[in-house]
Amino acid sequence: MVKIPDLEGLTFEEAQKLAKQKKFTLINNGSRLDDTWDKGKIVTQDPAPDSRIKLYAEVKVILSAGQEKVLVPRLIGKNVQNIGDLLQENQLRKGLVSYVHTPQYAAGRIIAQSPLPEEEVAVNSEISFLVSQGEREKAYLMPDLIGHRASRVVTWLQANDFRIGDIRYVYYEGLESGIIIKQFPPQGYKIQKRNLITLEVSK
Repeated sequence: MVKIPDLEGLTFEEAQKLAKQKKFTLINNGSRLDDTWDKGKIVTQDPAPDSRIKLYAEVKVILSAGQEKVLVPRLIGKNVQNIGDLLQENQLRKGLVSYVHTPQYAAGRIIAQSPLPEEEVAVNSEISFLVSQGEREKAYLMPDLIGHRASRVVTWLQANDFRIGDIRYVYYEGLESGIIIKQFPPQGYKIQKRNLITLEVSK
């Protein structure tokens, strides 16, 4: 009698060497897709490991045909927030997402992907993306607004697309009404047009 070794994970050639040593006959019984073992490795065997058989009796094995493959869809130009269903339909997963400023693509649009479109990959593979953050927003140095007439300053700021936040009016002895007393951000502070500017004005 022969005690059958565990052949799972071996190549057919490796298992054949064992078959000669142990005196049993190895039969290739075909292949199937498998997520665990690389292509060409033994997935299952019959009889099972540690079974006892007669000398030169048959042991049938099935080899791995590798993982199931899918084609990567073209995702460049799509919004990265809207690709979840498409990835799921193609049995793929979102991988690393990196961001870069560029005027060529709107914010949120995919600029590049890896693997590339139409590339064949294993099911459940991750697809990584480079995503646009849009054009880099310009920064400005906050001017000194104190002592200037608020109505003129507000008109100028709004005409140049700066955002006005709170304007508080306070009594300031000896100063005519409508003059800026305090500002935030202060003079020299770097701001962008999306930042709120608050003013304190005499009344």
